[in-house]
Amino acid sequence: MKNKPIAGHLIKLSVGLLISLSCTLALADNYPSKPIKAIVPFAAGSATDQIGRAFAAKMAEALGQPVVIENRPGANGMIGADLVAKAPADGYTILFGTNSTNAALKSLVKNLPYNQDTAFTPIGYFGSVPLIVAINNDVPAKSLNGFVSLAKADPGKMTFAYASTSQRVSSEMIASATDIKMTGVSYKSGPNAMTDLIGGQVNMFTADFAVTLPQVQAGKIRGLAVTSLKRSPAIPELPTVNEALGIKGYELIAFFAAFGPTGMPTDAVMKLNKVINDAAKSKDLVEKFSAMGFESQPGTPEALGQKIKLETVKWAKAIKEAGMQPE
Repeated sequence: MKNKPIAGHLIKLSVGLLISLSCTLALADNYPSKPIKAIVPFAAGSATDQIGRAFAAKMAEALGQPVVIENRPGANGMIGADLVAKAPADGYTILFGTNSTNAALKSLVKNLPYNQDTAFTPIGYFGSVPLIVAINNDVPAKSLNGFVSLAKADPGKMTFAYASTSQRVSSEMIASATDIKMTGVSYKSGPNAMTDLIGGQVNMFTADFAVTLPQVQAGKIRGLAVTSLKRSPAIPELPTVNEALGIKGYELIAFFAAFGPTGMPTDAVMKLNKVINDAAKSKDLVEKFSAMGFESQPGTPEALGQKIKLETVKWAKAIKEAGMQPE
């Protein structure tokens, strides 16, 4: 008889655990049950924004909930990344990040407001794009070699624009490889920097195809080279930086991926990863961005996490070789 209260207590405890487990599973099955906010840490019109919006539309269609883009540009993507790093890890605030936010900033900023190595949950990889080195039409150079000669003749006079880490590092790498001195001018967004390049307020801008290619094709700026190891089918007449300068080993590719705050539920990560991979494989999305040299590469969250570790080391090396110091 004395065991009855204990047995009754155990039954109640078991029932409680079953109810709790059922609720957890129900929540997992119901995700997402409301709109997801996707923070784009760069301005509207940037490559991150264009690619992010295309992926968001595909994701929303598959998930049955809106994926709402919110642009939070500034500080090479740090402002938007910091917002997500400190958001609740419930799967309803995610980051559409890049090499800037999730690989390079660690080597460029002395006191990041978040720990780049531990603040994020890798979700899914979108793809990558090369950049185009472009100059204002009034600069009297027809090639990258010609531009380097002008810069050498008047050290520090030539200016370059940048609004992201890849844009800055690519230009600093060229300066380091050719032993020239240029003055960097920071912008809040790529489109703003492009406006000033067209207007002649800056001499050079190295940026992704989404921002540069339409302006090169329209004759508003002069494209000099692409930052990939091979020429791009989107604009095959442009040489690679290696070809243009007669050097080896120069490569700078910008990548895009989705991340959540650290500690995100595994089921949410896997659901988002699946819809991102499905979007990356979709013919219409791939065709839409092929003109900007976009290459998708579907994979697991674990593969993205491993890629981020490798990219962080790669960008640290590039930044060091470019002679840049954390600020």
